[in-house]
Amino acid sequence: MVIGQDAPALDIDPFAPDFFEDPAPHHAALRDAGPAVRLTRYDVWGVARYEHVRAMLFDWQTFSSAAGVGLQDFRRETPWRLPSLVLETDPPLHDRTRKVLGRVLSAGALKALRATFEREADALVDALIERGSFDAIPDLAEAYPLKVFPDAIGMPAENRRYLLPYGNMVFNSFGPRNEYFEDAVRDAAPVLAWVQAQSQRDALDDHGFGAQIHAAVDTGELTADEAPIVVRSLLTAGVDTTVSGLGAAIYCLARFPDQYARLRADPSLSKAAFEEAVRYETPVQTFFRTTTRATDIGGVAVGEGEKVLMFLGAANRDPRRWERPDDYDITRPSAGHVGYGFGIHLCVGMALARLEGECVLASLARRVASIEITGPTTRRYNNTLRGLRSLPVTIRAA
Repeated sequence: MVIGQDAPALDIDPFAPDFFEDPAPHHAALRDAGPAVRLTRYDVWGVARYEHVRAMLFDWQTFSSAAGVGLQDFRRETPWRLPSLVLETDPPLHDRTRKVLGRVLSAGALKALRATFEREADALVDALIERGSFDAIPDLAEAYPLKVFPDAIGMPAENRRYLLPYGNMVFNSFGPRNEYFEDAVRDAAPVLAWVQAQSQRDALDDHGFGAQIHAAVDTGELTADEAPIVVRSLLTAGVDTTVSGLGAAIYCLARFPDQYARLRADPSLSKAAFEEAVRYETPVQTFFRTTTRATDIGGVAVGEGEKVLMFLGAANRDPRRWERPDDYDITRPSAGHVGYGFGIHLCVGMALARLEGECVLASLARRVASIEITGPTTRRYNNTLRGLRSLPVTIRAA
C-alpha cells in the first residue's frame, strides 16, 4: 500500500480556464499518475480512473456526501447556501427525501409527460427551421428545458430565466472561491429571493411536481421547512445539467455528421445519441466526497476526514473501461457511464433529462437534414459543469 508522502501528487488546477477549455490531457495525466492522486493546489485527493470513481459512488458509507459535494467542508465551515437535502445528505435523511422524489418522478409520471414534451420539441424545432441560422445554446439547449421543466414543476412563466444564473451559482459553489464563483454570486440576491419564493407551496400550481413534493408534508414524510428545500434541489438537478447535456448532444451531432446521418436513418437512436453525448462530454465533470474513515483507493492510503474529488469526465473517457473512448459513437453500448453518478446519489433528474434529450434529438432527426456549425463556439466556464456558452449553427429542413 502507498502511504502518505509516497502517494503520487500533481500540481494540476481542475478549476482553471485551461482545464475547462481542454480537460483531456489533464484527465490523462490524472489517470496515469495512479488510482488516487494528491492535488497539491488544494490539498485534496483526486480520483480519475473509472474503476475507482464508480466504486466510490457506490460506497456512501466510506465516501460521504453529507459534508458537502464541493470543496467546502460543511463540518468545518458554514455553507454559502442551504445544503441539498438529496445530493448532500446520507441515509437516513437521504432515504426519506429520495423516496418522495422517487414517487414524484416515477416512470408513470414521466410517461404522462411524453406527449407534451414531444409536442413542445416539435414546435421549437419547426420554429428554428424557419429561422435557419441561430445559436443552439440559448435558442434550443436553454429554451427547451426552460419551457418544459418549469411547466412540469408547476411554476409560473415569469422570470424563468432566473433558473440559469441560479444553477450557475450552485454548481460554481462546489469549487473554490475563485473568479467564477465570485462572478456567479455577484448579483445573487434577487435570483435567490426569486427561487426561494417560487419554491413555496402557494407559488406552485396544484398539479405539478412541486405541489406533489409539498403534499408530502401532509403525510408526514417531509416537514414544512424541508419541502421548499427539496423543490430547490429538484430545480438544481433539472435545468443546468440538461442544458449542458442538450448542448453537448447538438455539438457532437454537428461535429460528427456521420453520426447525425445514423440518427437520421434511425430516429429511435435519439436516446442513445443523448446518452453517448453525456458520456463523451460529461456535463457534470466533478463532485467531491469526504472520507468517514481511513481507507485505501486502489492501494493508496487515504485518511479519515479527507476531501476526495471524483473526475467523472475522466472516468467516462478512461481507456481501461472504454474502447475508442474519444470517439462519439451513438451505437456504443454506453450503459455504465458515470455521467449521472451511481448508487444512492444517482442523479434524481436523470430520467427527466433523458426524456428531454430523446424528444429534442428525435425531432431534429425527423425534421432536419443537416446541422452545420457556422461560427466560433465558446465554452461556459464553471467549477463543476462542462458546457457551451455559444454554438452558432445553420440547419436545413429535411
